[in-house]
Amino acid sequence: MNRKRIWGWWFYDWASQPYATLLLTFIFSIYFAEVAKHRFAMLGADTVQAGAQAQALWGWGLSVTGVIIALLAPVLGAVADSTGRRMPWIWLFSALYVAGAAGLWVLAPDGAALIPALVFFGLGLIGMEFTAIFTNALMPTLTSHEDMGRVSGSGYAFGYVGGVLSLVVMLALFAESATTGLTLLGQPPALGLDAAAREGTRFVGPFTAIWYAVFMVPFFLWVREPRGPSRPVRPGAAMGDLGRLLASLRHRRSLAAWLLSSMFSRDALNALYSFGGVYAATVLGWPVIWSGVFGVVSAVSAAIICWLGGRADRAHGPKPVIVTCTLALIAVCAVVVGMSREQFMGLPLAPGSRIPDAIFFACGVAIGGAGGMLQAASRTLMVRHTTAERATEAFGLYALSGKATAFLAPFLIATVTAATGSQRIGISPLIVMFLLSLALLRWVKPEGEPGQ
Repeated sequence: MNRKRIWGWWFYDWASQPYATLLLTFIFSIYFAEVAKHRFAMLGADTVQAGAQAQALWGWGLSVTGVIIALLAPVLGAVADSTGRRMPWIWLFSALYVAGAAGLWVLAPDGAALIPALVFFGLGLIGMEFTAIFTNALMPTLTSHEDMGRVSGSGYAFGYVGGVLSLVVMLALFAESATTGLTLLGQPPALGLDAAAREGTRFVGPFTAIWYAVFMVPFFLWVREPRGPSRPVRPGAAMGDLGRLLASLRHRRSLAAWLLSSMFSRDALNALYSFGGVYAATVLGWPVIWSGVFGVVSAVSAAIICWLGGRADRAHGPKPVIVTCTLALIAVCAVVVGMSREQFMGLPLAPGSRIPDAIFFACGVAIGGAGGMLQAASRTLMVRHTTAERATEAFGLYALSGKATAFLAPFLIATVTAATGSQRIGISPLIVMFLLSLALLRWVKPEGEPGQ
């Protein structure tokens, strides 16, 4: 086992995690919701309507991005496997990640650049998703079959630590309060950024791009692909291989059930990540800084839980871990649907009660921990359904299963939110999706079926 190579592979999780932590969940999504809500209010919507419209717009943007990823992921995976190379693709989509993240600077407080910001966010998210396909495909060559769960879980835990550190830096030095213009340390944003123009918070995009570029250096220095012939790109042959893999699913019940199960669970989980910040900003009224502190608490807890989950995966296998995490996420969704500033599960709350804030903090810990464990155990179970030679193609198919309905959860949330005018009720479709993923796990073999 080459420990330096494993550490290099882990650095991808460290480098890429801020896109999920800073942009998708805790800083940019909340800032986007604030700006969009203000923009819609300026156009005549009342407070409730403006919040619902902001959540719906975010949902439409994520839906379009999900469709693009779903269409391209398996094709790119098949092409990469046919050439025997993964690193060139990681370089290519790393550039897309950096460009998309850096472009988020355009979203000024007036909201005039809402659509361009969504486009840049989608480009960066595509870069993150596609680099993950090719880095995950290197996983079967890192260590033994028995140790795969520990390596995967530790990688996610290491990534969460990177996410926490990046979040602390943003809160301490850059992200300013909309009311005071000061950071968490009580100082103006660093580097002379203009708090009145929210430049400290807007810097989250360029900061994420810089973080990725710097911390991918160990990955590119220490991770080498196994030696083998480099073959020319042959799209026809690659598509033929992909077609045969898809056709084989008729006879591979475990893999087919696993892909369907993970399709629903990961789509619902990504929606929880994507809409958690929007929910906190528009339903509970949390400012960016408060949401950032919430992010630090939940991400630290998630790192610890995820590290423990890797040990549980190694001891008991990935399937029991996945079942446990899914049940925890169903409970979280039920709590979020049943909670507002005024009531919790039908019980009225006193005006100004902090109970919803405390409950949502607990939900954040559960989402981070259970979500991280679920993703780590899921890629372990996927490895058990493939071989090192066809890993990129398999993870492309895995990405397709995660994104084939990636538009569905945001679409359902946006549709139900728009139809009911309630952001709480808009989250309810996620419960059904998690339940479907649990039901499909019945046909998934814990050891997979790589030889078929």
